[in-house]
Amino acid sequence: LNALGADLQLETIVLPLAISFFTFQQIAFLADAYSGLVREYRFGHYALFVCFFPQLIAGPIVHHAEMMPQFMKEGALKPRARNLAIGLTIFAIGLCKKVVIADGVAVHATPVFDAAAGGETLDFFRAWGGALAYTMQLYFDFSGYSDMAIGSARLFGIRLPLNFFSPYKATSIVEFWRRWHMTLSRFLRDYLYIPLGGNRRGNARRYANLAVTMLLGGLWHGAGWTFVFWGALHGVYLVINHAWHWLLRRLGSPAFFSGQLWKAVAWAITFVAVVVGWVFFRADDFSAALSMLQAMTGANGIAIPNAIAVRLGGLSQVLASLGVSSYLGGGATFVGTWAWVLALLALALVAPNTHQLLRDYQPAVNDYRHDDRFAVQPFAGAVEQFSWSPRLRWAGVSAGLFAAGILGLTRISEFLYFQF
Repeated sequence: LNALGADLQLETIVLPLAISFFTFQQIAFLADAYSGLVREYRFGHYALFVCFFPQLIAGPIVHHAEMMPQFMKEGALKPRARNLAIGLTIFAIGLCKKVVIADGVAVHATPVFDAAAGGETLDFFRAWGGALAYTMQLYFDFSGYSDMAIGSARLFGIRLPLNFFSPYKATSIVEFWRRWHMTLSRFLRDYLYIPLGGNRRGNARRYANLAVTMLLGGLWHGAGWTFVFWGALHGVYLVINHAWHWLLRRLGSPAFFSGQLWKAVAWAITFVAVVVGWVFFRADDFSAALSMLQAMTGANGIAIPNAIAVRLGGLSQVLASLGVSSYLGGGATFVGTWAWVLALLALALVAPNTHQLLRDYQPAVNDYRHDDRFAVQPFAGAVEQFSWSPRLRWAGVSAGLFAAGILGLTRISEFLYFQF
């Protein structure tokens, strides 16, 4: 009704928790059963599949065929020291991501978007700081939740599907969607894109199918035009990305487009495109989103706090000649915002993800074919040296992460994706 602009007054509707993810699993089950892919129909097994609590609230979205064999395996669901150690480690990492990182950076994102919604004119650095802070908040919030779900399931010896694989390292939108909310991408591909015809009916039909799939994916997140536009925008991104790869193949894949310099350029273009999309995803309405984007282009001017400008010495005069002004107050907020943003961006780009950290112990059902060609890999050699093992030092690290997460629970916090 909001999306259609209908002026209808409805009483508060109380929906069950997890209704969207619960519904997706039912759709997948019914579609697979209709296609003959489901062989087990006993009600008790079906109830176990749909009500297994770790992934019930907000995913990962699971398939009947990947869960039931695990439940039916001899000795399944019995406590084992190995599974407890792995599960608690993953859970601790996820809890720390959510409570310490996502909630920590949220205070630098929410005020900026609230200011845009209230009609306040933002400058370049404040708008970019808020947009990037939300970009990091959303990733560590939902990635943290997915880790907690995977860790909780592993306590029972059950492996859930992988849901994130360092998506901000992607060098194309296609690769981003292979790494971001992977089970949703899989669902949209298997139950919407392929039934629509996929890429089997020519490029024009393929691009139309991509656009429709992403449009509906945006609508699933919320009944508002900003969500619809976010989905449509990513549909356009994907069409451009596929058309670009088609053009490169026609040109014989010039060497420049496979070099490290181009990979860095491709990463920057992809990341900025994702951030622009998140502005619409987070903004209260189109007006607020456009206000943010206008400020991010520098149309409202570029300014830095006076306390910082005076410490730049002669550089401040150079900046002033380029049109960069200064203002009183806000120095601590400016430094805090950009310290969080740069630190978390470095963490997302350099640190191993949870699956890589525990790669020797099969932490999840890995539905991603790891290929470094499609991602930036700063200090990849050093990252590969980090590997979890059930030893005392890693127990201490896990305990520290868990303690940090528990201590951070003193403030009110909610998972962002519970809104969608």
